[in-house]
Parts: sequence; structure tokens; C-alpha cells
Amino acid sequence: MGCADCQVHGADAEAIFSGRWYAFEPLRNALIAGVIAGVAFLLGERVFDVIGRNVEIGAYCIAIILGGYHWILEGLEGLVHDFVVGIEVLMIAATAGSIVLGMWDEAAALVFLYGAAEGIEHYTYVRTRRSIRGLLDLVPPTATVLVDGEQLETPAEGLRVGDLFLVRPGETVATDGEIVEGRSLLNEAPVTGESLPVERETGDRVFAGTINGEGPLTVRATADFEHNTLSRMIHLVEEAQERKGTRQLFIERFGKVYTPLVLLAAVLMVVIAAAVGANAAEWATRAVVLLVAAAPCALIMSTPVGIAAAIGRAGKTGVLVKGGAHLEELGRVRVVAFDKTGTLSAGKPVVTDVLALNGDRDEVLAVAAALESRSEHPLGEAIVRHAHEAGIALPEITDFRSITGAGVSGRLNGATAYVGSPRLCEELGLAAAIAGESERLQAEGRTVVCVTTDHGPLGLIALGDTLRPEAEHAIEDLHAMNIRTVMLTGDNQQTAHAVAREAGIEDVRAELTPEAKIGAVVELEREHGAVAVVGDGINDAPALAQATVGIAMGTGGTDAAIEAADTALVGDDLTLVPFAIRLGRRSIAVGTQNIVFALLVLAALIPSAVLGLISVGMAVLLHEASELIAVFNGTRVGTRRTLYCPRGVGGVGACVKR
Repeated sequence: MGCADCQVHGADAEAIFSGRWYAFEPLRNALIAGVIAGVAFLLGERVFDVIGRNVEIGAYCIAIILGGYHWILEGLEGLVHDFVVGIEVLMIAATAGSIVLGMWDEAAALVFLYGAAEGIEHYTYVRTRRSIRGLLDLVPPTATVLVDGEQLETPAEGLRVGDLFLVRPGETVATDGEIVEGRSLLNEAPVTGESLPVERETGDRVFAGTINGEGPLTVRATADFEHNTLSRMIHLVEEAQERKGTRQLFIERFGKVYTPLVLLAAVLMVVIAAAVGANAAEWATRAVVLLVAAAPCALIMSTPVGIAAAIGRAGKTGVLVKGGAHLEELGRVRVVAFDKTGTLSAGKPVVTDVLALNGDRDEVLAVAAALESRSEHPLGEAIVRHAHEAGIALPEITDFRSITGAGVSGRLNGATAYVGSPRLCEELGLAAAIAGESERLQAEGRTVVCVTTDHGPLGLIALGDTLRPEAEHAIEDLHAMNIRTVMLTGDNQQTAHAVAREAGIEDVRAELTPEAKIGAVVELEREHGAVAVVGDGINDAPALAQATVGIAMGTGGTDAAIEAADTALVGDDLTLVPFAIRLGRRSIAVGTQNIVFALLVLAALIPSAVLGLISVGMAVLLHEASELIAVFNGTRVGTRRTLYCPRGVGGVGACVKR
């Protein structure tokens, strides 16, 4: 495996990503062989030269065979089977040329240093790519399964959909499931990035890898071990790390043309020198130095390690980026367009106001909740839930009747009570009584429910879809990054503008069909540049696919939205949107640093080689040092603490380093 193709395939990848390092013998042996080769080189250089030249050369041969065994075979295989002149071929030619010229020490130094650098590079790259697998360590090896009232310890891998299992305080949830009994605080940070414990109770979903806090939970498995949220997240990240960014693809295409030209230039140097009668040995030495100095290892390694590190880092923080190209696009985003319902808002109506026109608020709420308890309307469920939370007792209702498209009615204390839309109250002759307050609440984007009886109107109940607690903070953070925010929604103008004002978004485009959302995205891209669309519903899928970067709300998003998107937020935390954009910008910045550095190194080494200013040993040392600098600089994308503003924290100043 050479620096021209730092990907892991087949059984080797399986061994690495399963954590079975002993199974990845080529890497393990390459590192060991490199160490032995280094010892042999030093012995030949410092000890055996005293004994005799033949013994010294023997030590150098051992260093060449051991240090070059793996990459020499790889270079020859690529040349013979794929007709590719890779960087390994340049190094093979340089090694052979050094031997022909009698420079055994330079040949051994070249093989040793190149092999050692390759081993370190591969080890760093593989460690970067497999870091996401460490999340599997969060899952306990066993689970307590409940069978006919008995508690049985079984391997977590054996859990199947429908199994009941117990999660005690302090234990980790073994697989995704639904709580059937119990209430507790769960630490979801390892999976969703949620910084604070979240309260979960009967009916709520829980995820594999989350930690139970204070109360025992009985959970029904909704996914087996291989298909739970943690496993799927790891699988998506590993797939994403295989997908290359546009710059990486360009550099690799450049290398496939550039590398053969370097080999041709070295050959021409020797041929032309011989043809004009110049010192053949001197020009042959320069040709060997050129082969080493012009090898574009640092250039080819300028982006893949950084991209792999960034994607792994994002996955561990709760952002699934589906490939290097999408990571680069995140870094270029200038506009973020949000869907409203289920994205900026929670997508769940709640009671925001209870206004008493006659009587008191509790009476208004009690009558409405009593009638709506017989209904299955989502707004009715919100009213009943609010009454229960307020501890209000519900009166008995008789003769319940549903009024299609308008509301419900029933007999209460000898009178007929009605709960419905303002239109229902208008039909009952109460338009004047509710007009002022109803219009005010509707102007604020609320849905208004009228509560009345035969004796006159009781009051109004306003409901709204509440803003996600972190939405305002996420918008503020994006504005601090000079990123424009827009709302794209199919909802009406009044509701859309009300939610946008609360979130801090000025550009609102409401009453849009899915097709109109596509047109809005195209217009934004034309006016401002790269656009990210954040959505969760089926109707958002076309806009997510059209956008420069589509970002789906992970756990709450529909399968269609997640499939169409380029990125998914595992924990539905909007503060991860600016975090992902910062990570994309950081990846681009580090990649650019590496590319500029690699080009400067080539610009310095190539003329020096042609002019005979550096030796083979010096060229090898500078070449490998530049390659390792590019690799280690790339890993900074994943290790550098990137600014992250956690859910529920107010003010950009409260952002933390993650």
C-alpha cells in the first residue's frame, strides 16, 4: 500500500475495523521489518564498514530486502497488473540506480527511510479511519433479557427485535429500543452529541450506547445489534471515509500523469548526458536524486488523512457526513435554508395561551379538554395533555358529537358545549365576541380554538408549534459566521413569519410546494453561492437533493429525507449545523496548507536535484520528512478542538471547544 493509494480494502479493512490488529499482518510485518532494516543499515554504516566492504554491503542488502519488501512488491504489482507508474516505481528505480552506481549506503538509506515513512503514514491513516469504531466499546458485552419474568444474561449481539431487556442505573443501553416501563435521565452524548442528560419515560425511544442515569428501565428492542443506531452510524462513517473529495480526486489524477513524466525525465537526463559526452556517472546520480526529490507523496497525502479524520470526528460528535466531497461543500456554505415544522420547530403542537372571555381560565381549559378527550385530533391531544399537566379535573360529557371540519360538541351540566375553529363560533353567532383576540393570536402565528356553550363564549385557546430550544442559538451562531439564514416552508405566511421572528431569521419564503422549494434553492445558489438545506420530511427530500449540501434531521427525520441528504444530524441538534460547517472549513484550510507546502517542497527539491545541489540521502530525508509533516498536519482536523455550541446554551459566547 503506497501513499498514492491510501485506501484499505478487503480482508485487511475488515481486520482493521474490527480491531483485530494481529490479523493485519502486512502492516504489522512492514513496521517490524522497517525497524530491523534500520538496525541493519546502522550496523552497516557504523560497525561493519570496519570489518570489510563485503560485510558492509551484506548489511545494506539485508536492510534493502527487509525495508523494501512490501512496497517494492506493491509497486511492481501496480506496474505489471494495472500498468500504473506509481511513486513506488520511482523509488524502485532510484534504489536500483543507486546500487548500479555503487551507492549501497544511499540505496539502503532510501529504502529504510521510505519504508519507515510509509509504515508511519499507514499506521496514522488506519488509526484515523478506525477511530469511529471505538464507539462500539460503549456497548456492553451482555444484556439482561427478561423471559417469562426471569432475568437472563445474554450476549448483546444476540438481542433481537421484540426482546425485553432491563437497563439498571449506571448501565449502558445495549441496542435501540422503546421504554415500556420506567423513567430516568439518560446520557446520550456518545451518540447524539447532547451535552446534558435527557429525561426519558414510557413510550420514548432510547439508543444503543446511551447511559442510564438514575432509574431502572424495561426496554423493548426495536433493532438488533447489527442494525442499531450506533452500528449504522459507524457503517455510514466508514463508507463516507472511502468516498473522496473533488480535490483529492484531482490530485490523484494529477499524480497518475505526473509520476510517469518524472521517470521519463530521469531517463532522458541520463540519455542526453551520454549523447553529448557529459559525465555519465554524475548525471546518473542527479537522475536518481530527481526520482526521489520529485516523488509527489506529500502532495498526494495532502487531503485523504485530513478528510478521514474530519469525517470520523464529525461522526463521533453526532454528524454523519457521507463523503469527502460533501465535507468540502460544507466548508463552502454561504446560506443555510431551514424547513420549519420538525426542523426549526419540534413538530408537536402545544398550548401557548388560554384566554377567558367569561369565567376563568381553568373552566375554559376543563371544558375544552373534556370534549377533546373524546377526539383524536392532534390539537385536541395537546389541549388534553396541557390540562393534565395543569392538574385540572375534567367534567363528565354526554352526547358527544363530532362536527366535520369544524370541531366537537357535547352536553355539559345541562348545556351544550362547543370546541372548534373560530369559524364554528362565527356560525354560532359569536363573531363579534371573539374577533379582536382571535385575530391578534392568529397574527402571532397561533392556531386558535374557540370554547363556547349555549350561554355564550367561554374563551379562546391558542396553540402553536414550539421552536426547538437550541434553534435561536444555532441561528445566532451561523450569523456570527457571516452565513445567511433562510426559512423555506409550506406553512402559511403568518405562522412562518412568527416562527422566523422567534428564531432570528429575516428571510422567509412561505406557502412553498416541494417544487417551489427547489426553485428557491436554485435562486439562493445563484445569488449567494453554496446553499445547505436542513429538513426532516418527505416534502423536504427534493430540496435536500437539489442543495449544495442537504442536511437531514437524523433520529426524527424520515427515511426519504435522510437518503436524499448528504449529511445527517444523529441527535436532531441544530447547533451541530454550524459545527459541521466549521469542520468543513477547517478541513479545507488544512488541506490547502498541505497542498501549498507540498508544492513548495517540490519546487525547491526538483531544481536542487537537477543542479546537483543535494545528495540521494539528503533528498530521501527531505522527501520523507515532508510526507510525514503532511500526514500529521492532516490529522489536526480530527484532533483540533473545533468550536461547538451545545444544545440549550444561550449566546455564541457560551460555545465550547470540542
